[in-house]
Amino acid sequence: MAGVQTAVALREQGFTGPVTLIGAEPHQPYDRPPLSKAVLLGKAEGSAFDVDFEALGIELRLGCEVLGVRPADHELDTEAGPVPYDVLVLATGAEPIRLPGTEGVPGVHLLRTLDDAERLRPVLARQHDIVVVGAGWIGAEFATAAREAGCAVTVVEAADRPLAGALPAEVAAPMTRWYADSGAVLRTHARVERVEPGAVLLDDGSRLPAGAVVVGIGARPATAWLVGSGIELGAQGEVVADDHLRTSVPDVYAVGDCASFPSGRYGDRLLVHHWDNALQGPRTVAANILGETTAVYDPVPYFWSEQFGRFVQYAGHHAAADTTLWRGDPSGPAWTVCWLKDDRLVALLAVGRPRDLAQGRRLIEAGTPMNPELLADPARPMKAAVA
Repeated sequence: MAGVQTAVALREQGFTGPVTLIGAEPHQPYDRPPLSKAVLLGKAEGSAFDVDFEALGIELRLGCEVLGVRPADHELDTEAGPVPYDVLVLATGAEPIRLPGTEGVPGVHLLRTLDDAERLRPVLARQHDIVVVGAGWIGAEFATAAREAGCAVTVVEAADRPLAGALPAEVAAPMTRWYADSGAVLRTHARVERVEPGAVLLDDGSRLPAGAVVVGIGARPATAWLVGSGIELGAQGEVVADDHLRTSVPDVYAVGDCASFPSGRYGDRLLVHHWDNALQGPRTVAANILGETTAVYDPVPYFWSEQFGRFVQYAGHHAAADTTLWRGDPSGPAWTVCWLKDDRLVALLAVGRPRDLAQGRRLIEAGTPMNPELLADPARPMKAAVA
């Protein structure tokens, strides 16, 4: 997503020089969100971007893994030999974290690539008993699809709740019921001892039958190939970019899941593993490569998830909030959580309330002071709750 959008944005903004897009996968560049939904359920064959690369004069080098970069020489090392560059954009995304001890065990799957989705499609069609490891966003989305396909699903989560790494306990708590409502079993405080063919063994001695195991325990930036290049990497292995998405070496930018950036809005360095970041960042990169303006990247992060019949959206960054405020009943079908700092909205999570999300995102961007009492009334539009 980030690589394709950078190439397209360069052309849209008037760049006329050669643009080469290199990727390790052999497939035409594709969008990832449908992989856990329509592609997985066989409702779509693929999710290739509707981009005419030839007409845009963008050269695709597919099935070509990049092995390293030598910034002093302005060259990439690839399987097919060295590739010179004037400007390099790193958009390698993230790769899923594997469950230790499962290498080579049959029936263990990840869900990140088109090939992953295609391997899982017949598993769902055969309606296996499926164990999902990890109750994060991808685990919930896969469990939703597997239940829709008629599979028996057990989700095991080491933490005490779903989305433990993403949301505070009181916000994630109502989501626990969604699993049971859909017919999935959620087991928290559950650590995997080992996986063997046909079963998952937990550390409490439980043995769960598993025709297939799907691992969704997070992702890390796909940057191992940059070690030793002189390009600065952060604590999570991400490329450390500045507010123009430039890396620590000249003529190299980084965008999307593989890069963190400093947010003036939030006073924090953000590493955002979501689709919207891979859509928005490339416009900043293209503008800075062209050099006509000095574009600063400081978005309000945004993502969405479709799970268990609910449309969940999040905007902002709630880490520094001093107030949490609810709009609506979390046991119901539609509700919103708002996070404020000094009476200004900094983040919100909207379940089945897309209007709250749309209005709230604009209020976050504007930094508008809010009236907490009015904001807590779910019958009142958010934009009418300003101080």
